Amino acid sequence: MAFTEDNISQIPALKLLINLGFEYLSPQEALTYRKNRESQVILTEVVQERLNHINTIKIGSKKTKFEAANIEKAIQKLQDIPLAEGLVHACNHIYNLLVFGCALEQSIEGDKKSHTLQYIDWKNPANNLYHVTEEFSVLRTGRKDTYRPDIVVFVNGIPLAVIECKSPTIKEPPIKQAISQHIRNQQENGIQSLYVYSQILLATSLVEAKYATTNTKEEFWAVWKEKDNSFLEKLEAIVNTPLAKEVEAKIFKTESRNSFDHKAYIEKYQQRVAPTQQDIFIQGLLSPERLLPIVKDFILFEAGVVKKVARFQQFFSITKIIDRIKPVRNGKRKGGVIWHTQGSGKSLTMAMLARKIQDTIPNPQIILVTDRVDLDRQITATLQKVEVEVINAASGKQLVSLLQGNGDLVITTIINKFDAAVKGLSDNPIISHNIFVLIDEGHRTQHGIFNVNMEKVLPNACFIVFTGTPLMKKQKNTANKFGGIIDTYPIAEAVADGAIVSILYEGRLAIQDVNRTALDKGVDRVMEDLEEYHKADLKKKMNRAGLISKTDQNIFQTALDISDHFYANWGEDKTGVHSGFRGMVVCPDKLTAVKYKKAFDLIAKVKTEVVMSAPDNRENNEDVHSSQSPEVIQYYDLLKTKYGQDIDKTIIQQYENGENIELLIVIDKLLTGFDVPQTIVMYLCRKLREHTLLQAIARVNRVYPGKDFGYIVDYAGIMEELEVALESYSGNEDTFDAEDLAGSFTDINEEINRLPRVHADVVAIFKGIKNKLNIDEYIVLLADQAIREDFYNKFNVFARILKIALSSLEFHNSGSETEREIYREDLKKFANIRVAANSVYLDKVSFAQYEKQLQKLLDQHVITEEIIRLVEPLNILDADAFDQEVEKLIGARAKAEKIAAATAKFISINVDTNPALFKKLSELISETIADMRANRLSEIEALKKLKEIKENAINGSSSDIPLEVQDKKRNRAIFQLFKDEKLANTNLVELTLMFDKIVSKYEVVDWQKRTDIINTIELEFGDYLMDVFDVQMTVADELTKKAIDIAIANK
Repeated sequence: MAFTEDNISQIPALKLLINLGFEYLSPQEALTYRKNRESQVILTEVVQERLNHINTIKIGSKKTKFEAANIEKAIQKLQDIPLAEGLVHACNHIYNLLVFGCALEQSIEGDKKSHTLQYIDWKNPANNLYHVTEEFSVLRTGRKDTYRPDIVVFVNGIPLAVIECKSPTIKEPPIKQAISQHIRNQQENGIQSLYVYSQILLATSLVEAKYATTNTKEEFWAVWKEKDNSFLEKLEAIVNTPLAKEVEAKIFKTESRNSFDHKAYIEKYQQRVAPTQQDIFIQGLLSPERLLPIVKDFILFEAGVVKKVARFQQFFSITKIIDRIKPVRNGKRKGGVIWHTQGSGKSLTMAMLARKIQDTIPNPQIILVTDRVDLDRQITATLQKVEVEVINAASGKQLVSLLQGNGDLVITTIINKFDAAVKGLSDNPIISHNIFVLIDEGHRTQHGIFNVNMEKVLPNACFIVFTGTPLMKKQKNTANKFGGIIDTYPIAEAVADGAIVSILYEGRLAIQDVNRTALDKGVDRVMEDLEEYHKADLKKKMNRAGLISKTDQNIFQTALDISDHFYANWGEDKTGVHSGFRGMVVCPDKLTAVKYKKAFDLIAKVKTEVVMSAPDNRENNEDVHSSQSPEVIQYYDLLKTKYGQDIDKTIIQQYENGENIELLIVIDKLLTGFDVPQTIVMYLCRKLREHTLLQAIARVNRVYPGKDFGYIVDYAGIMEELEVALESYSGNEDTFDAEDLAGSFTDINEEINRLPRVHADVVAIFKGIKNKLNIDEYIVLLADQAIREDFYNKFNVFARILKIALSSLEFHNSGSETEREIYREDLKKFANIRVAANSVYLDKVSFAQYEKQLQKLLDQHVITEEIIRLVEPLNILDADAFDQEVEKLIGARAKAEKIAAATAKFISINVDTNPALFKKLSELISETIADMRANRLSEIEALKKLKEIKENAINGSSSDIPLEVQDKKRNRAIFQLFKDEKLANTNLVELTLMFDKIVSKYEVVDWQKRTDIINTIELEFGDYLMDVFDVQMTVADELTKKAIDIAIANK
């Protein structure tokens, strides 16, 4: 027998809460404790008794209770709700009272002072009283009717949690309905008087649940997970613990229940039951040992307008960190790495951790470190929004001053400030173990001399790294260096939990037509003064630079495609209402960004703006795509005029607020640490890889109302790079195998031990030089190319190993500073020698010198015909579908290579049948494969082109063969021969048909082997050429012989 629908979820929830230590109050008992007033939500009698019980004024050894009048004042303060200023403001007011208490004046032995009264004993949970009731009727604001939440949880008579229970059998999604009911209750005409006290809201349907705090939109309700097996074992025991008979009887005496409900309950619990999702949420969030710390330490108010409660991964990671840092061993606390995927609340985790450290460790100094100024500003602003007192160290000097103080501080700074701090503290490092360094994106920050500087200044500090992207294999040392992995929360789990939205990938392709002959001639003309190996070097750089994607036509066509796509999906609807969503366009450089802006303005379909750093106004700059090009400088001046000195801040504010900007055009800025939830699409017009790619696409994964997915539209062909990056996002903890991590340290030490030898190898090259200060002698020695290449190779090894050594504290603590200074000075000297040698002997060609001319050629000779969809939208987390699409691309490349090889072989065998055509097709095959390998042509386009070439080779035909001569393979080949000979004033069709007529006249069995017939054909056709078309005799003889050879080959 089943429960009635209303009680499927509610009775098990009550049973568990009672077994967790909450005393059950019937609805009538709860109303009695409220002085029979449905307008009142606190249990006044309980509050009064508990405030008196848990509060004592201590002066010396003497203890005094608060006066009854002060207890009444405290209750009145609790009931004076400033709802007129808004729900969240009132919530913040009540929250501060609950967490910090209230100050009350009381005279003790004639000495009148303020003393703090606490509403909840946070340090001693057992001193508090815990109650639970159901069907809690509360009078609605300005009305005579009530709303009645299913379950309300009280601590010391204060309602800290509200639960709405739904049957999993109802038609409408039960959790959605429960959340909707919570949201309805919080409206102005609802029961805000209850929700202003409530810190945790739970929506449950037995098999599913979600939680939030007050004033949370539906999209941000979260799941709660427990991964500790001991938790589940304990929960199962609690769930199956029977209630006391008198409590059970009280529950089933309520008006809404009958004997059938009670009988169903008894039948259910006659056998052992497994914990449900509802049970996990209630035990995980509302058990007294969880409820109090979550309320006190894991709720915050952002900018005073948004109330937030920690998600489960934030709660557990911070709890793990606190447990880890409490012990002090050998003068230090153990740190580690937190890997939580981009968009899952990393900044707020750092903020909550800072608060928790302050509450746990005496007089801590907490330093939040980033590696960029914009990220430093962002984390500082985040801390300020959540009311954490923070000081931004704007200089190394200020950082030193702050660190030398003993105060309880939270400091934000960028890592290179430690360089100055090292100089100020080199002889007097700060040895306190109560310093905590929280490093954002530590896999970037920890490398190099900067990390060594931190360890020099703060040898006993605890380092905790936060990263939103996985540590690649080559960065495993990061995890070990900082104490190992503490907690992980990969992207797939975050999407499944609703912490972020999934991302749909769509590949697009520009179909281009290249005037190959004109382009090749132009390129050869630009490079005519260069040696062959310099030409090859320049062409490689040209391919890598992606100049074709920067042509004016490609930029305009891509901008047009982006405009159409954004407007169709997120622009204004038929009524003129805008979706509110926004997007980003990622460009390879500043000039391209400016060109895109101008194209968007010309198309005039979407509103755009460029975010870029200031250009350097140096003279004599010839790099067409550099930040110093006149077009970039001119546009940046326009930005200054339009937005004032703080350009970026103004543009970003307008973008965030939806004012005048729908698409942000960016280069490098804002690809990391830029969180605007309304950003729904990113248009990639440049190649990105690894961490940069993962961080960039995460700009579109934030949760926002009406946003089911984020979108990546790829014009740059990054699908394979994305697949590789996503593989590292699996969250597989084997990546952090302890043995592997230990091995990474061994490898570093082995490399550092090689440093003296590789340094000596470089020095030995120049041992014959007498004047070590005269660079000319070095350059003369390097005139020999073999010596020069040997120097380049050995210098590269030395530079790489020295970089590794300088990033190791062990290297700085061992050996002498004199030795380290020699290495550093020699690095500078040899680097200068390499630059000078490159310049003198032209080992490398400056691409910038030729880029403008090459770009102009491409603008003239490359036409972008259209943009097509190459890959249909697919979820990046759908590994099978994504792999299939990548396989298509990889398969297309392999097929293209295979067809090219097979066609080339066919041509080599049959070249005599149509030499002119096959020569042309061979060149086309080579060009197509070269273009594909250099990324000038996509795999799909190359495959399509090579298939056409294959067909033409098999048929011995091409699109420019006239119909009159297409009927015979021989005629097609003869026509191609005559066409390539470029005979002036000649009707090639007539000439081809005449040759066919003459050959046909003498065409008998094995005529190809009869010299007399061949001679006759030569004589007759040669005369025809000279008589009719006035061809010179020598030319006529040569052309006739070629034509007969083709005719023989086509027997």
